[in-house]
Amino acid sequence: MTRTPSRVLVAAVMSAGAMVSVSACGLIVGGGPEPGAKEQSPTASHSAVHSVKPSAPAAPPPLTEAQAQAALVTQADLGAPWAPTQGAATWRDGVLKSHADVPECRKLLEALYTDDLFGADATGTRAVVGLDDAMDQTQLRYQVLSLERAAVARTLAWMRTLPKTCARFTAVTERGALQNVRVDEAVLPVVGDERQGLRVTITGATATGEQTLLTLDVAVVRVGEDTIALSHGGTGDVSADTTKAFVQVGAQRLADVRKQPRLRV
Repeated sequence: MTRTPSRVLVAAVMSAGAMVSVSACGLIVGGGPEPGAKEQSPTASHSAVHSVKPSAPAAPPPLTEAQAQAALVTQADLGAPWAPTQGAATWRDGVLKSHADVPECRKLLEALYTDDLFGADATGTRAVVGLDDAMDQTQLRYQVLSLERAAVARTLAWMRTLPKTCARFTAVTERGALQNVRVDEAVLPVVGDERQGLRVTITGATATGEQTLLTLDVAVVRVGEDTIALSHGGTGDVSADTTKAFVQVGAQRLADVRKQPRLRV
């Protein structure tokens, strides 16, 4: 039976939408010109408008390490039974450490195993947290990054191709076990500026013939010049709704941190 996200997490998602408000107090409704004021001719007004060219807004500075850490989701956001991770799950070595003949599919498995969708060449601020759900036997790996936009764009473009190029493929573990891998596009909340989600399902068998199933949700969302990336998976119940809630809460947290005075280590 699918378990819904924790009450704390759902409440956080609901309150995140309520935090966005528009105040009308700063609006001034203009009336007619003051008595004695000279009216500007339409021609002069038109010329003045075209003589001033708006300057492009400056890009915000990269996140500091303190800002990236503050933007991470926490155990308090998720509620019970989520807790700080006890280490890498056994299925990382047992399932994800596999080889595929198709280069793009092999690249996907390597990215899932290392929890790095952007590659070592993508430099910048990175913060990461790991959390475990012992009840559903799932693990969350959540990252906040401030990378070059080109590196993020390349990753998003690559992820969009995977449901087609790697829709179905086989992989072999280090112990020689054959695995069937399926890659589907995952729908994410409409947050941030760009986003892409995947659901990766891996089925196989152990050396004793026991059937195995690993489900892994992967998401990348660009929010302005910053990015959040996560993997949520396990051999138990991996709720797509919970993954969506992670994205929703994380994007709001990142936006809130950007609004605050700049934090420094």
